[in-house]
Amino acid sequence: MNFFICFLLTFLAGISTVLGFFIIFINKTKQNKIIISALAFSSSVMFFISFLDLLPESYELLIKDFNIVYVILTIMFFFVIGVNISMFIDKSLPEKYDDNKLFKIGLISMIAIIIHNIPEGMATFISSYQDINLGILLTFSIALHNIPEGISIALPMYYSTNKKNKAFFYTLISGFSEVLGGIIAYFFLRPFINNITLGVLFAIIAGIMFQISIFSILKTSLSYKNYKLTLKYFFLGLIIVIITRIII
Repeated sequence: MNFFICFLLTFLAGISTVLGFFIIFINKTKQNKIIISALAFSSSVMFFISFLDLLPESYELLIKDFNIVYVILTIMFFFVIGVNISMFIDKSLPEKYDDNKLFKIGLISMIAIIIHNIPEGMATFISSYQDINLGILLTFSIALHNIPEGISIALPMYYSTNKKNKAFFYTLISGFSEVLGGIIAYFFLRPFINNITLGVLFAIIAGIMFQISIFSILKTSLSYKNYKLTLKYFFLGLIIVIITRIII
């Protein structure tokens, strides 16, 4: 039953990407504000989840087997590894295209998001397996993050093809890559799950989420130059994380 719940949470985190598809039904004049708000909010949630949940959880797992100095150095090392993994992925993908190549933008966005979603799915599954409350919190965080990801696929796909079904299909593929990450975790990582591997993975995942939240998601929100709106929803994300940690 525990594995079923882990897969369910992973599925919910991934399928939330499809919610971004529905922005194509919203008036264009309101789309920018929605994108800015969603990006800032999800950036905040991911950032604070990394430092208030994943890193403390990593510490609690590793301290059971090692002394405090070794644990802190290990967490710092693998956190930096996570940051560099995310940076490598970002730099490996092209960023600028001509305005008349919207379809290519949507396609590259989908590929980039799939690459990010697979480790996210692994993180959701492993976190849920270790601590269901942490899994729920991480699912919530990733779900919020996946909505603007869905937007980044659906909008260029729709405006380049004028076909809603294509925009929906490509967004759906991206969402299901999260489930693939859960499957990989179940069949290949499950036998090796213990305090040390979980502690290391949480530190790496925290690094990946930190880099994505600040240097990708928040940076994109700020690029719209509506700083007041970005700041407002960034702090709203912090409030939601605090409330969620109290409730769960």
